[in-house]
Amino acid sequence: MARIILITGGARSGKSSYAERLALELSERPVYLATAHIWDEEFRERVRIHQQRRGDQWTLVEEELYLSRHDFTGRTVLVDCITLWATNFFSREENPSVEDTLASMKEEFDRLTLQDATFIFVTNEIGMGGTSDNALQRRFTDLQGWMNQYVASRADEVILMVSGIPLKVK
Repeated sequence: MARIILITGGARSGKSSYAERLALELSERPVYLATAHIWDEEFRERVRIHQQRRGDQWTLVEEELYLSRHDFTGRTVLVDCITLWATNFFSREENPSVEDTLASMKEEFDRLTLQDATFIFVTNEIGMGGTSDNALQRRFTDLQGWMNQYVASRADEVILMVSGIPLKVK
């Protein structure tokens, strides 16, 4: 049976570094499941900094969409992050359907978490800011918020990061 921990918060709130410390507390050899697609050089540099921060004890798995095709049985897996994963699903089509994308993500999440493993999911609370004047961005915010709710409803623990401070929500 899976153990699910969700770590959420705003940009630069300390989510990833907290999740990494937690994973190392739970396992000597955790898995870092990176969902990022490298869109530009600035983002490539962000990824490089994340990689540099982690030590050799991490097993890196890069997967942009189908997380469940990897066997993580018995492992502690840090999934960083739901927001980038949602972006990958959402950007596959020219005019993506929020409902169809959400259904695909829920199905994939459910397949992944059937594995007997500990999963630490990192996500962003992008809906805590103002409402965008861009229709596509509003649709993505809806997708992200609904996926966060779905994961949180299945999580054993939910941590909200605020200015580097973890607050236990669930």
